[in-house]
Amino acid sequence: MEDEDKKALTALSSVPSPLKHHSYSQQHRASSTPIPRHPFRKHSLESLPTPPSTTYHNDFAPIKEDFDPLSAQGPVQPLTEFIGSGGGSGIFKVPRRAAVHPGRPPCFELRPHPLRETQVGKLLRNIACTGRQLWAGQENGVRFWNLDEAYERGQGVGVRVRRGDEDAAPFHESVNTSPTNCLMVDCGNRLVWTGHKDGKIRSWKMDQPVDDYSPFREGLSWQAHRGPILSIVFSSYGDLWSGGEGGVIKIWPWESIEKSLSFKPEERHMAALLVERSFIDLRAQVTVNGTCRISSADVKCLLLDHFRAKVWCAQPLSFSIWDAHSKELLKVFNIEGQIENRVEIQSVQDQPVEDEMKVKFVSSSKKEKSQGNSFLQRSRNAIMGAADAVRRVATRSAVAFVEDTSKRTEAIVQTADGMIWTGCTTGQLVQWDGNGNRMLDVTHHPCPILCFCTFGTRTYVGYVSGLLQILDLEGNLIASWVASSGPLLKLAVGDDYIFSLASHGGIRGWSITSPGPVDNLIRSELAAKEAVYARRDDIRILIGTWNVGQGRASHEALMIWLGSVSSDVGIIAVGLQEVEMGAGFLAMSAAKETVGLEGSAIGHWWLDTIGKALDEGTTFERMGSRQLAGLLISLWVRKNLRTHVGDVDAAAVPCGFGRAIGNKGGVGLRIRVYDRIICFVNCHLAAHLEAVNRRNADFDHIYRNMVFRSTNLLNAAAGMVSCLFLYCTLAFCTYLLWLLYSSALPFILSIAAGVTTTVHMIKGANTPNAPNEEGRPDLADADMVIFFGDFNYRLFGISYDEARDFVSQRCFDWLREKDQLRAEMKEGKVFQGMREAIIRFPPTYKFERHRPGLAGYDSGEKKRIPAWCDRIIYRDNRGGATTAECSLDCPIVSSIILYDACMDVTESDHKPVHCKFHVKIAHVDRSERRQVLGDILRSNEKLIKSKLDELCYVPETTVSTDNIVLQSQDTCILRISNTTKDTAIYRIFCENSCTLKEDGSNTADQRLRGSYGFPRWLEVTPAGGVIKPENYAEVSVHHEEFHTLEECVDGIPQSWWCEDTRDKAVLLVVLVQGCCSTETVRHQIHVRHCLSARTVRIDTKSNSNKQGTSESNASKKNGTSVSRSEVRQPSSSSDKKDL
Repeated sequence: MEDEDKKALTALSSVPSPLKHHSYSQQHRASSTPIPRHPFRKHSLESLPTPPSTTYHNDFAPIKEDFDPLSAQGPVQPLTEFIGSGGGSGIFKVPRRAAVHPGRPPCFELRPHPLRETQVGKLLRNIACTGRQLWAGQENGVRFWNLDEAYERGQGVGVRVRRGDEDAAPFHESVNTSPTNCLMVDCGNRLVWTGHKDGKIRSWKMDQPVDDYSPFREGLSWQAHRGPILSIVFSSYGDLWSGGEGGVIKIWPWESIEKSLSFKPEERHMAALLVERSFIDLRAQVTVNGTCRISSADVKCLLLDHFRAKVWCAQPLSFSIWDAHSKELLKVFNIEGQIENRVEIQSVQDQPVEDEMKVKFVSSSKKEKSQGNSFLQRSRNAIMGAADAVRRVATRSAVAFVEDTSKRTEAIVQTADGMIWTGCTTGQLVQWDGNGNRMLDVTHHPCPILCFCTFGTRTYVGYVSGLLQILDLEGNLIASWVASSGPLLKLAVGDDYIFSLASHGGIRGWSITSPGPVDNLIRSELAAKEAVYARRDDIRILIGTWNVGQGRASHEALMIWLGSVSSDVGIIAVGLQEVEMGAGFLAMSAAKETVGLEGSAIGHWWLDTIGKALDEGTTFERMGSRQLAGLLISLWVRKNLRTHVGDVDAAAVPCGFGRAIGNKGGVGLRIRVYDRIICFVNCHLAAHLEAVNRRNADFDHIYRNMVFRSTNLLNAAAGMVSCLFLYCTLAFCTYLLWLLYSSALPFILSIAAGVTTTVHMIKGANTPNAPNEEGRPDLADADMVIFFGDFNYRLFGISYDEARDFVSQRCFDWLREKDQLRAEMKEGKVFQGMREAIIRFPPTYKFERHRPGLAGYDSGEKKRIPAWCDRIIYRDNRGGATTAECSLDCPIVSSIILYDACMDVTESDHKPVHCKFHVKIAHVDRSERRQVLGDILRSNEKLIKSKLDELCYVPETTVSTDNIVLQSQDTCILRISNTTKDTAIYRIFCENSCTLKEDGSNTADQRLRGSYGFPRWLEVTPAGGVIKPENYAEVSVHHEEFHTLEECVDGIPQSWWCEDTRDKAVLLVVLVQGCCSTETVRHQIHVRHCLSARTVRIDTKSNSNKQGTSESNASKKNGTSVSRSEVRQPSSSSDKKDL
């Protein structure tokens, strides 16, 4: 023994001090010769000072003096802390934080991440951009932002917006409607079309007058489907296509829509009726004798192939291609590219899981007869059969889930070169040509793909992990970054930005030039103005942990443990262990976890009882809880802090038998506080003195595998829950003793272990952001993590009597040197890089129940050595640094101001422990930062434009003619030539159409079809594409005989077809842009259909002009004409003449 230690022992007093009310940690403080102690050793609740005033955010008012009995005693001094080794690398490295995210381009947050709890009933589902407006569909209607106001400050709380939109840019909202499932922009008619959950299609005017206080209303609307509308799209001829459940596809002719749009508001009912009776049911057209050529699965996406005038219908496991002009089904094929000829309407399903249950129960009954008539024996066989059914059904359902999700198509898009790309749940990207032939497949990220959008030659891909990728036309990866902490639901392009909508409802705008030279400029200037938008708030967090040993606590015990120290805290996290144990309960809990069920009656009793002690409903509000067998964690937040706390997620990781049973393991809650992530983890690790390595392994397993997501897996098995669990519960309660006696318990546990292990395997494979070799665990990305619970680390190298003597003499410095946890943390084997306050209270284990004082330590046969089993350990953004200032680079800095055990509580063999944190949180005023970003962009506008010359560059192109005259079945070739050494992209659409009078003049009925669609008598193919440098593209302009439908009712023609014999004219626009240019060049082509044989000449002025800030320099031929004699009638559909 060292001399210093001997000196400390001889200085110990043999006279104990009087008992304190709240803590025994000062039991022997009075002594004639006190031992040397740390200057901060102030561990009793009575002697703990607090500052006379506390600084809080405006929404978190200071606590009044009469609520805090400690407020009159000077400033609080933080307790000394011990820091573990090994926290500077790997998954234990502190996440990097900065004023501007260093790992992605700067973005502006049109709608910052709202708290999930504020989005109930109004969560955003999709977005679409009209150019100068961004529209969003939500659960209660639609809203839009004018992008000219995108950088303005938010409205704040209490003006006109609800919680969650305080920091969003000013927007306008519609009247309440059914949830919006899909959006479609019709720029030609200045309308936005939406499909809704109630089966209605609604139109909204882009330019309607709006104000800040009254919601705007819809225009035309009609009942399109009986069920939800899942996708809508305009065809090349202006018809509106809609897809719904069961593979139903309907076409709404533009003629009826156009007529209904002309009705007055008071004639809305007649307008809706006119459209409702005009649909064409495509599924009915391809159904013969009860057999349909297309799948009955729900329509996932409808895509317009504008280049070839086709419409693609994507379903989870198959595709169908339709001709937009004739409405004929061209091809049906599966996701592997194999052609499918016939698909039954009643899809063939696997044998229902209920049948398997029935088989199991029948087989069990047969076993009963063959194995005797013993009542107990029959019960034993029945429970084994039920448990086996749970295991088999859960395993089979899990496998089926994996197989289905690995094949599903989630998104589809057409790129500038006319190719079709689809994204799968496996992360695979598949390229198809226009005829549905599979050309290429690539995988750049293993997570499911949720959305696409294109700009120029770039394709943007959004993943469920929040990753955003940029690909070229060949599928090569150009750049990628994490765009959101949640899945990316939708992408939209407009106003020089790519907008991304995350699952939490946040919308961010990314410059189309990113990544590029401007990013560093904006990042540096935005970081330099950190002081303008940075904010700091202080809160206090109380952590309580208690192994209740299957007992129940009195109100007085809970007040000593929690209520007496909660007057000045804003957040309280409580962890309980051994709430309920027993073999039957553990097996039942393991089985319930497989189907997503958790909790128990005793667990709810604890939650209610703790809530009463904390004055729940008046002072605190319960935010969430999670139970795994005997482990229970719960979270309470003070009401005046509630507006800044949310996004509560739960997780559980069992570590018991086979890593499947919840007698050991961890449960966690994750919350967002002032836009910072804090995780609370309640653990119960392996028991016994010698199981140090197992405890270390349990912690590592929990840290790596705790995934904060709520996933609904095993849906097939979930339908059996009520039947199976009713049966299992009755059997377990009645025959548990028999099963234990007959040694069947290991069998039941092994079955439950097999089920739970299967479920964890599935969760790991399919859960977003699931930890893997490439990713980091969820706990590693949190700003602050607090572990608490019964860690079960014991005292080593010391006997029971020696430990009792040291405890009675309050020689805790000696005991700490024998602490297994402290030794393991020093070596970096567990809780790497984490912190704990120096322990200055007696060991909390093991006591005899209802025996007060230190004499209550276990004195039975086993005489378990007292130990600090119950601990509270944390990590913040400092990592291993001893000191750090709270800033946006280090947003959470914490200190412990109370760490004590409640020795007066005797309801369990463990003593409850509580710990109070003083937490400083630095965060961003997101509304202010958006305004600062707008100022930076405006002040550097010239410099930014000088660095982005390519955005203004459009390759020079020419067209072979600007006038075309066609007669019946004529075909002309329009040549578009690229005269530069850069790639050009072109797109052709119809800007207006009209009929001609007999004298050749235009009538006054010039109008646009839906989404700039072509008239039915004109075919333009391809209507878009890429022109390589110094090359040209040939476009076929063909007249096709067509007839108009006079009237259609419920999809059935009501009169004969008639032919329109008038001459017609249209104005085609060829829009040309560069690979990444935001500006375009227009070429106008006048096309006329003339029934007579006379030569017609149309003289027009060149109408080429440049959209944006500069005029087009494209060379044009003024007054060029093509007469009927100059265009020969082709002998076949492929006979064309080059103009």
